[in-house]
Amino acid sequence: MRSVLAIVAVLAAILTPAPASASPGLSMRGADVSTLPRALDLGAKFYDFRGKRDNAYDILKQAGVNYARLRIWNDPTSGYSNKAQVLEQARAIKSKGLKLLIDFHYSDTWADPGKQFTPAAWEGHDLARLRKDVYDYTYDVCTSLKRQGTTPDSVQVGNEINVGMLWPVGYISNSDFGPVSQLLNAGYDATKACNRSTKVLVHTALAGNIDAAHWFYDGITAAGAKWDITALSYYCMWHGSLANLSTVITDVRGRYGKPVVIAETAYPYTTENFDHLENIILSPAPCDGIPATRKGQAQQFADVQDTARAAGALGVFYWEPTWTAVDGNGWDTEDIENSGNAWENMATFDDDGRINPYIRWEK
Repeated sequence: MRSVLAIVAVLAAILTPAPASASPGLSMRGADVSTLPRALDLGAKFYDFRGKRDNAYDILKQAGVNYARLRIWNDPTSGYSNKAQVLEQARAIKSKGLKLLIDFHYSDTWADPGKQFTPAAWEGHDLARLRKDVYDYTYDVCTSLKRQGTTPDSVQVGNEINVGMLWPVGYISNSDFGPVSQLLNAGYDATKACNRSTKVLVHTALAGNIDAAHWFYDGITAAGAKWDITALSYYCMWHGSLANLSTVITDVRGRYGKPVVIAETAYPYTTENFDHLENIILSPAPCDGIPATRKGQAQQFADVQDTARAAGALGVFYWEPTWTAVDGNGWDTEDIENSGNAWENMATFDDDGRINPYIRWEK
């Protein structure tokens, strides 16, 4: 009888469904700090939760950040976010024990869904030549970082490439994903040749549109593109509800069999403007009735993290938490001195450089 009962117990254990496993948590808790060097060069100061002046990286670490994201432009007029400056900033980041994500724009200026300007040095190059350009440039930057002991933990091959990169050659026309996929693979292969364990992200701003996400990622999959992590931008003002975000994350995780990360998000802490350039987000409660206050900013960011975590995402990055309104730290690479900042009310540091006391990056 005992043996029968033992067998029954074993069978019951085998046949009883295991409880749903808890979310592994957010292992990539990131901040894009690309404008920080210019701010520091201009004398910006940052203060921690107690009001004590401190290093911005240390303050962000205290808030839970474990990953820094840096964009890199090929030859920006401003002299910031170029290779030399990124190498310098990478040393500061790694010295603080933070992981590093390099965001290749493959442009001399901003690359986003509305523009993907080819670097001036690559103008007129055909697809074969651009593949070599992407490979050589990616490999050079990655190996330069590796030689100085700051190997990137991950890289983005392109930034918000909803309809391609390196236009016009890499533009997705008539749903022809061949050219952009070849360019993506050039970046992927260069990264893996530099360091096999560095993860490669393919980044779009399609968190609000599951059909568009299918169109893009199905297209590059069919064309043979290689990547390790699917990256999405999510700004509730433009990309819809958190419920929809959850649906998109869950869907693309399963559909492509790759982890998902929210590579950009942000929310305002005020409606005030601190320089001459009007802010992009003006609403006193942009999403779900959540006010543009310090507590509101922290709540909305926590909601994004909770949604991403519950949907099984790997991480969430806050975009430009240190980009406060410092005179001379403008948005325009052609006129950084005078162009102004339309994002300062989205930073997690206020106009006096004090961290939002309520905000946290949570695992």
